[in-house]
Amino acid sequence: MNVDDPILVEVWRGPLIESRHRGAVAVAKADGRNVLAVGDVAAPVFPRSAIKALQALALVESGAADRYGFGEEELALSCSSHSGEPAHVEGVTRMLAKIGLDASALSCGAHWPMNQAAAFALAKTGAPSALHNNCSGKHAGFLCLACAIGVGVAGYWQPEHPVQRKVRSVLEDLTGTALPPERCAIDGCSVPTWAIPLQNLAHAFAKFGTGNGLSRERAVAAARLRAACAAEPWHVAGTGRFCTEVMKLLGARAFIKTGAEGIFCGALPGEGIGIAVKCDDGAGRAAEAIMAALIARFLPLDAAERAALSRFVRPTLRNWNGIEVGALRVTDVLV
Repeated sequence: MNVDDPILVEVWRGPLIESRHRGAVAVAKADGRNVLAVGDVAAPVFPRSAIKALQALALVESGAADRYGFGEEELALSCSSHSGEPAHVEGVTRMLAKIGLDASALSCGAHWPMNQAAAFALAKTGAPSALHNNCSGKHAGFLCLACAIGVGVAGYWQPEHPVQRKVRSVLEDLTGTALPPERCAIDGCSVPTWAIPLQNLAHAFAKFGTGNGLSRERAVAAARLRAACAAEPWHVAGTGRFCTEVMKLLGARAFIKTGAEGIFCGALPGEGIGIAVKCDDGAGRAAEAIMAALIARFLPLDAAERAALSRFVRPTLRNWNGIEVGALRVTDVLV
């Protein structure tokens, strides 16, 4: 944790502050200009699942998605951290079937669905498989790319595999920074995760959101992925999830994606900016409030949209009896 990072979110219980979340925020234009820099935005951080859309670019620009007939649902799933609900599982199963594979090809590991109702239903009939892993859509996309370019699927998740080398090249291009082996770690789903400064991540998402600074093929691929996620936001996350609800509200005007340990990335294409957020203590609830506040700050909203977004900017805390006991408040550093 960087003790010099400012407090970005306060957690109030009744009249007193109960907890505080420090962090850093970068907002940038596609040409690399910083619009906002709060905290240490030059320190490398692991973006985890927040960059799944960038990892999916090779799937589209290579022609692999078209070769296997992937539509908007499949493209959204390739960018997703889905909740493991039945339609998510069915969608990933369909992606694998289109390339002649099944769940046994996935190397992401298994965990229970993130959606509580789906987990309870599954517990009555069996146990989770790799299809329920929130990263299974991304892995299905990697497998599709491996099949399309004829490199074989064995070890597709390892850093030295051609699929992961392509992904690394895309990340280096968009972030404008080299990714040497010493910046590589292993993500929860076993693929490489690369430590990248927030300022570079914000720059990358500004390019992803606008196409500026990208090759024609890459810009077209980015636009397709953004359109798919805007059309199918439920497939990016799931029922009641922050990413789904905000993209349902704002459509193509905002692309956002969460990652583990308090990371969030996004793009506001019409405003030409990319956003990267990191909560030092890994708090996802704080990262969501920060992202909502930044959207409210930089994206023109009508009264109804602003009111709808306010429940994420300042979420209410309730106890098990439904009694309001407090709230999260984004500090004046960001508003």
